[in-house]
Amino acid sequence: MTLIHGWGCNRTDFDAITGYLPDRCRVIAIDLAEHGESRSTRDIWTMAEFARDVAAVLEAESVDTCVVAGHSLGGAVAVEVGRLLPDTVTHVVALDALHYVFLFGALDEQQTQEMLRPLDDDFAGLVRGMVEAGSPDGTDPALKDAYFQKIVSVRQPAGRRAFEGLVRWNMEEALAEAKQPITVFGVRDLVTREAIDQLGDRVDVVLVDLGSHHFQVEAPQGTAKLLWAACYST
Repeated sequence: MTLIHGWGCNRTDFDAITGYLPDRCRVIAIDLAEHGESRSTRDIWTMAEFARDVAAVLEAESVDTCVVAGHSLGGAVAVEVGRLLPDTVTHVVALDALHYVFLFGALDEQQTQEMLRPLDDDFAGLVRGMVEAGSPDGTDPALKDAYFQKIVSVRQPAGRRAFEGLVRWNMEEALAEAKQPITVFGVRDLVTREAIDQLGDRVDVVLVDLGSHHFQVEAPQGTAKLLWAACYST
């Protein structure tokens, strides 16, 4: 199982999850470029480029078959990894990703520019807005503050450019070309009917009640059960 973190996060988000997975399951959690312990001088920040990084790790680790699971932005990267490695990836799992149609859906140029403007005008405000969008009513304010501080501190230019890469990502094209089953585990209070309709039959959307957008951190045991079930469904 290959685990890919979200925007401004890092691979340690999955540390607790691995302890709840069976010993026979080999787990590889990856820091994307300029996140966590990764350092990079790159100037390309697309989801496809992140996917090539993941593919390079899988090759280096001699992985010939795996489930790829990604949280948030990592969900987009996971789809691209499936697209890139059709003979290696058996199942793509998105942890509270893909269903945010205002971000992952197809945007025209005006909508794209509106999404990107805060990158330079008010990056902290953009981060705060994204944290709020991923927090159901009743989410502990301390948790939201912790997530905000984590993401707003992401190394630059990775923070700005990775967000731009996600906004410009063509999800519809990627979903059409990835051949694996794709499962979205989405927070029930955050998944809209519009999103389910837009994802259509291509994606299996499973509603969960494990916490906020960062439920993999808040409920590692429950998340591990979801991931292991995805392995068995392939």
